[in-house]
Amino acid sequence: MKQKFTQNDLVKYIYRETSATENLAIREALNSDNDLFGSYEQLLQGYQQFPKATFSPSPAAIQNILKYSEATAVESQH
Repeated sequence: MKQKFTQNDLVKYIYRETSATENLAIREALNSDNDLFGSYEQLLQGYQQFPKATFSPSPAAIQNILKYSEATAVESQH
């Protein structure tokens, strides 16, 4: 039985949100279905054109997180 993949499946694949089993099935489908491969290429091109955002918390934010973690940490029992 041949599995039908949707654009949502391809988007998940592009964003690496698929399991190893899904990856294999999608790769196999891309190799055998020219229409699916065309859709994949279009989605991949759009993905590559998105600006890549990077986020970096301020040192104060990191310190606040670490202080909160210390204050709420459960002591291990020996």
